[in-house]
Amino acid sequence: MQEEKDFRDNPNDEEEIDLLDLAFRLWNNKKKILAWCGIGAIVGLVVAFSIPREYSTDVKLAPEVTDSKAMSGGLGALASMAGISSGSAGTTDAVYPKLYPDVVSSVPFLTSLFDVQVVTKDDGEKFTVKQYLEDEVRSPWWSAVIGAPRAIIGSLLSSDDEDDPNHQLNNFQLTPQENLLVQALAQRVTASVDQKTMVVTISVTMQDPLVSAILADTVVTRLQEYVTDYRTNKSRKDLEYAEKLNEEAKQEYYKAQQKLADYTDRNQGIATQSARITRDRLENEANLAFSLYNQTAQQVQKSKAKVQETTPVYATISPATVPIKPVAPRKALILIGFVFLAFVASAAWILFVKPALSDIRTKKQEVDKDSESVTPEVKK
Repeated sequence: MQEEKDFRDNPNDEEEIDLLDLAFRLWNNKKKILAWCGIGAIVGLVVAFSIPREYSTDVKLAPEVTDSKAMSGGLGALASMAGISSGSAGTTDAVYPKLYPDVVSSVPFLTSLFDVQVVTKDDGEKFTVKQYLEDEVRSPWWSAVIGAPRAIIGSLLSSDDEDDPNHQLNNFQLTPQENLLVQALAQRVTASVDQKTMVVTISVTMQDPLVSAILADTVVTRLQEYVTDYRTNKSRKDLEYAEKLNEEAKQEYYKAQQKLADYTDRNQGIATQSARITRDRLENEANLAFSLYNQTAQQVQKSKAKVQETTPVYATISPATVPIKPVAPRKALILIGFVFLAFVASAAWILFVKPALSDIRTKKQEVDKDSESVTPEVKK
């Protein structure tokens, strides 16, 4: 009874003994584990130093959001306390901050960056973004080994359009090479939006710090131009139409003035009723033309004010600066990761794989012995 009670009080004794046995087995094979970890450390160092350095430039913007129905002070405060952002619910724009990441990752926006001029920090050489991605961006050595068959097949199946010097970029139909460049650039140029503060963060990652900073500044400028063009598109069209009407009214007014002046010069000293009526009519036409000219001139000024009003304002919280430290590769984490994997692999081999193989070998030997002992009896 006492033994049963002890067993009930300590139901995990067998498990503890097994864990201790496993720990002793690992300790007895510590030299092998250290050897595996050493190999893992060497592999980790090779991998870490084979990955090219990457530099990232982040730019933070606080764009102006135009709401058709601005939230009142009390309601806005309640929404803010609840952590609710109105976002685009009341905005009159189709391109609001939450859509900026989609704009930046779109094909037309990315292909517009191909011709941007960048300068490398060490050599001071000038490239376009397309040339830099094609010729200057380095990959780990295993990427070249793995991608060699694909590159050979791609070169054999490549079309003549890619080698045509007169080839024009067509966003509707990209070549395979252009499509790869767009995908590579989409991974290196990203945008994100804070859902509460609506702060837009533009991030550009390149293998050269100066190239990263130059391209980040260009992306911010292009994004601002894109949104400004959209926001002011209708206002600018209204301004162009108002200026056109104003120019036409101006010409009509000058013509009416000239007619009145010519008639007055030709009919000086004539006091007939018909001459007086004609003069009054020409004066009325000139006054009407001037009134129309004055109204269109006022409309032009209003349209100019509307363009200025709809032009968005961006507050640059964090401008583009040349990064000093690389963001990748994280060599310490890579080294620790490979050493940990080597330890796990060696422990799994010692505790599970090697005993399993020994059991299989033993069972096979027993089966062979049994078959040998049975064979002589059968012969007899």
